[in-house]
Amino acid sequence: MPKLASVNDWAWLMWIKICGLRDVATARNIAVFGPDAVGLNFFDKSPRCVTVAAAAEIVAILPENIEPVGVFVNHTADQIASICSRCGLTSVQLHGDEPPELLAKLHGKNDKLRIIRAFRFGADFTRQLAKYLDSLAELDVRLSACLIDANVPGVYGGSGETAPWDELVKSYLWDAWPPMILAGGLKPENVSEAIGTVQPWGVDTASGVEATVGTKDVQLVRTFIENARSTFERLQNRRESR
Repeated sequence: MPKLASVNDWAWLMWIKICGLRDVATARNIAVFGPDAVGLNFFDKSPRCVTVAAAAEIVAILPENIEPVGVFVNHTADQIASICSRCGLTSVQLHGDEPPELLAKLHGKNDKLRIIRAFRFGADFTRQLAKYLDSLAELDVRLSACLIDANVPGVYGGSGETAPWDELVKSYLWDAWPPMILAGGLKPENVSEAIGTVQPWGVDTASGVEATVGTKDVQLVRTFIENARSTFERLQNRRESR
């Protein structure tokens, strides 16, 4: 299964992340279905927030082929580095309003850390993202991926709203920017359409596979992963037959 990388040289691979795990039992149940990654959310205002102790336990029981990703919202570089060290995390997702300078500071603390930066699709998306990535380049920081989420005012993620997929396809500079992870309102019923429309490098879901807010439904997780994988395989076969 694909892993996050620290350089921008991937082939097109379908990377699937299930975000917002909070306990070992759920992690064990979900691991059976083989996602590429799981997200551990440390944002204390989220219903999916996990304690550092519980996150460390989850990381310890995950098989090697499932990558734990720490999700942070407006934490300091010191806080992120400390939590990563305590939990054994080597990949992070920054989902708040983090400036490029924070990423540079984090990179300086651990240049092996793989960083996903989340962006919300809204007005002037292309210009703003290009400016942000240019600033990172000046600071010698490279992202492992850009996660594109829906733009819901006052919400940092997990809103259940989808991004405008057709507009996103036209706005994203595929050849110049890091691989895209599509998020925002993805669930078993729409992930195939989302992949077929956007053809992202990866997909990420949280609320779309929950029985109640913050509680994962393992059967929804299973269906989501199966639908995503089968759609990717069809698209890949179509590409190879051309």
